[in-house]
Parts: sequence; structure tokens; C-alpha cells
Amino acid sequence: MTSHKNTQTMKPATAAKKLGVYLEATPAEFQEGVVSRTELNALQTDPPAWLLELRRNGPHPRPVVAAKLGVSIAGLARGGVTEPLTTEQIDALKAQSPEWLEQERANLAEVRKEAVRIKEKNAQRSDQARP
Repeated sequence: MTSHKNTQTMKPATAAKKLGVYLEATPAEFQEGVVSRTELNALQTDPPAWLLELRRNGPHPRPVVAAKLGVSIAGLARGGVTEPLTTEQIDALKAQSPEWLEQERANLAEVRKEAVRIKEKNAQRSDQARP
């Protein structure tokens, strides 16, 4: 009996997430097929023009929008941003700097500071617990 090496594939939504692009903005052939691990690696190392354009101008998925604005995904929702945004729209939001955006940036900064504090506290505890 010979062993067959199965090609690892993923749904287009998973591939789009790994590529950091909004699935609905990708070409139809990307949305309708499956993506192999080899194809995904090729897209990451040598992105085609459509992928470069999506990464540059969008529309961007929520995780990318949140990162570009410096807020959490939940912060986007609290601010009323539920749709994908283009780079131009993100830049306009940054320029307007609405109150909710400033508040959510401050919230995220506090959350990150607290996470660092807890991590340091846990590291200190584990150092003290060692004989």
C-alpha cells in the first residue's frame, strides 16, 4: 500500500483572513475555489496585482481597520463602524479624530498596560515559586 500525500486546502474565507483582505473584494475565481497551502504561500511571497491593490487601498476587513485606527474590533463596533473601510476612509477618520476614536484608543492603551502589568506580576510570582 502506498501513502498518498493529501494537499492541504482551505476555504477562500480562511485564505482571505490569512492574507488580511476582505473576501468580498477579491476576484470571483478566488472566492469560488479552494486555496491550497502552496497557493497561499505563493500569494504571500509573490502577491498578484489585485492583492497588492486590496492591501494598499482596501476595502479592508475589520481586524485591519481596527489595527490601522489603533483600536480594538469591539471599539470599532462601539464607534458604529460595522462595514469594511477603504484606506481613504480610514485616513479621513484619523483626520477627523472623532471623540469615540480617541476614547477607544485610550481604552486599548489601558488594556495593553494592564496586560503587561499582569504578565510581569505572574512572572514575578513564578520566579518566587522556584526553589
